[in-house]
Amino acid sequence: MRPNILFIMSDDHASKAISAYGHGINQTPGIDRIANEGMRLDHCYVTNSICTPSRAAILTGTYNHVNGVTTLDTHIDNRWPNVAKHLAQSGYQTAMVGKWHLGEGKPHEPTGFDYWSVLPGQGDYFDPLMIEMGEERTEPGYVTDIITDKSLNWLKERDRDRPFFLMCHHKAPHRNFEPHPRDRDMFDGRDIKVPVTYNDDYVNRARAAKEARMRVRMDLKYADLGLIQPEGGAEVGERCTPGDVDRRVPHPEDPRGLVLIDRHSGENFTFETEEELALFKYQRYMKRYLATIHAVDENVARMLDWLDAEGLAENTIVIYTSDQGFFLGEHGWFDKRFMYEESLQMPFLIRYPKAIAPGSVAKAIATNVDFAPTFLDYAGLPVPSYMQGRSMRPVLERDAPEDWPDSAYHRYWMHKDEHHNAWAHYGLRSHRYKLIYWYNSDLGQPGAHGPDEPPEWELFDCETDPLELVNVADDPDYADVFDEMLAQLDARMAQIGDVPEHDSSAARSARRAA
Repeated sequence: MRPNILFIMSDDHASKAISAYGHGINQTPGIDRIANEGMRLDHCYVTNSICTPSRAAILTGTYNHVNGVTTLDTHIDNRWPNVAKHLAQSGYQTAMVGKWHLGEGKPHEPTGFDYWSVLPGQGDYFDPLMIEMGEERTEPGYVTDIITDKSLNWLKERDRDRPFFLMCHHKAPHRNFEPHPRDRDMFDGRDIKVPVTYNDDYVNRARAAKEARMRVRMDLKYADLGLIQPEGGAEVGERCTPGDVDRRVPHPEDPRGLVLIDRHSGENFTFETEEELALFKYQRYMKRYLATIHAVDENVARMLDWLDAEGLAENTIVIYTSDQGFFLGEHGWFDKRFMYEESLQMPFLIRYPKAIAPGSVAKAIATNVDFAPTFLDYAGLPVPSYMQGRSMRPVLERDAPEDWPDSAYHRYWMHKDEHHNAWAHYGLRSHRYKLIYWYNSDLGQPGAHGPDEPPEWELFDCETDPLELVNVADDPDYADVFDEMLAQLDARMAQIGDVPEHDSSAARSARRAA
């Protein structure tokens, strides 16, 4: 009997905010069930740490230079083959519910699904507009509950004689974080541990780190923190983008006189020092983010309980993941985009009682282009030649072949995006080292902006420097490592057909000359 496949994906859910990963900042018992009864992957990486491109890679099993979805401003061509089409053709019932974010309208709406009901764009947390089989409808309630309700309703009405493939895509916990009202106060009276790199000064790193507009201190807007934005101009805060009505919360060196107001309770907050204000922003950010996750966890538990009640758990593959990682104050940042570890790592938990040992942990490297081939493999279907990933089944069943890839390729194309000013780069992450080339050019990509900046290399020893604080690309002691990682990067780009922006000979010569 072919297995059912339930793929649950959230948006911007960092691994550190899942208690199964052991960081202790929150509890996610529903999601943890999947790990406890199945497997946790510790080195699952995204190939482009941003929403739309990651979703395209998951659906098609291809890198973004192949599927054409390189930035937030590019959309999928739904005439292309995808994993749902292959499964549907083989007899699976298929459904997509929740956040799509690959474009709207006939050229971009979901194809390959017998049923779909998706949020346009980012969607709203409360009373969201959804597009169901081409028809718009407003759904009353909270979006995480609604997505789960729709998913369960489809499952209840399915043909029980055929296997199912359901992609349940939560909007949460994407910014602006909006917890369910029942969860708004759940972290009151408790402080979240501040990362040791929260006050990072970005020395010994490429310029891109310092230039990014993703700092919890400086760049969060009022809505992110659940605060009332006063009327006014520049004195209220800097516009997030030109012409935007949203403004960043001010961060003066002397915050005395600054009053921030909770938009629900009306409570006033005042500050004596800049550090007090910085920590207030961090705590506020984290508590709203984690409270938003709580509803996701509860709804994952609902789906697992339903599978149990229906007698479907034994023959259903259940996966929980996120479209990429997320910074939780590490290096002072929120958001993602960069190839640094907190953004690069995707959580990935999978349960399949028939084949995956409970409580197991995999250290092998995998990426989101491997998801589609994995689904097809478990469904007993061949992996088509256009897919660039490999089935993770051998890894999941503790039988990884000797030629299993020992590195992951990542490329972020959206140079100097207007909200975060994240610079374009690509690189390779092996078990120990990470090589990044900041090519710092928009290359004419939609949503990317100039001007270009001088390119730079970064190399990190993830064993001795797990926080990625010291770039050793120019360190003579790492010259051989740099050469080896560069050779591996060249080989990977040639293998997948991506076009390099760097000159390897020049890079090696520059280091020998130094």
